[in-house]
Amino acid sequence: MIGELKQEEPANPPATIYRYTYRGQEVYFLTGRCCDVPSQLFDAEGNVLCEPDGGITGRGDGRCTDFFEQRQNETIIWEDKRES
Repeated sequence: MIGELKQEEPANPPATIYRYTYRGQEVYFLTGRCCDVPSQLFDAEGNVLCEPDGGITGRGDGRCTDFFEQRQNETIIWEDKRES
């Protein structure tokens, strides 16, 4: 995923990937990178679980509405340091 993000144009705000524990599993949160682009939450195998926020409404896709309250053990995995 990081390799793919590096191939894209830098965004404002820049992409960041966090690791959390959520609902008893390790998950990875990719921040939304612009405007109405939703964030994405992935399981350890890279499958999209949900879009916690962003999109047209700013509230994501509604499949993990408790993510921000229930997430634990935040670790920054990668930050895009390139200038946009």
